[in-house]
Amino acid sequence: MSADRAGPDRLSIVVFSGHFDRVHYALVMAAAAIASNTPVTLFFTMWAGRALLKPDADGTPAWHRLPLSEGAGSAAEMDADFARRGVATFEELLSACTALGVRVMVCEMGLRALGMDPDDLRPDVPVAKGGVVTFLADASKDGAMLFV
Repeated sequence: MSADRAGPDRLSIVVFSGHFDRVHYALVMAAAAIASNTPVTLFFTMWAGRALLKPDADGTPAWHRLPLSEGAGSAAEMDADFARRGVATFEELLSACTALGVRVMVCEMGLRALGMDPDDLRPDVPVAKGGVVTFLADASKDGAMLFV
């Protein structure tokens, strides 16, 4: 790491929670880091992987079905409220992350544990296949690792 760099040289985020607001915030962290020239890997596993499933037949994003960690309402309502308040929406953040080069991984074990098929993931999000060993090999000794 160079002497003038204040933060980690890479951010590795384990996205485990299947709650909308937590997955949304993992995307916020990833977008901020990549916009600050810090490489990022998002490692979706277990219930968080549901956020990356293909939309329903009617076009409704799968993340609409994610619960909130606290309070009443739905993911769609919270996301709409974010938009009204000028906060980036789930789709805006996910698009920014993929456009800016955030590496998205989905844990093969997590998919299997929940009976999810890798072919059911969104085609617009490039997903690097792998597991925990691949994720750890991608991390940096001078980086930061977060668990959401």
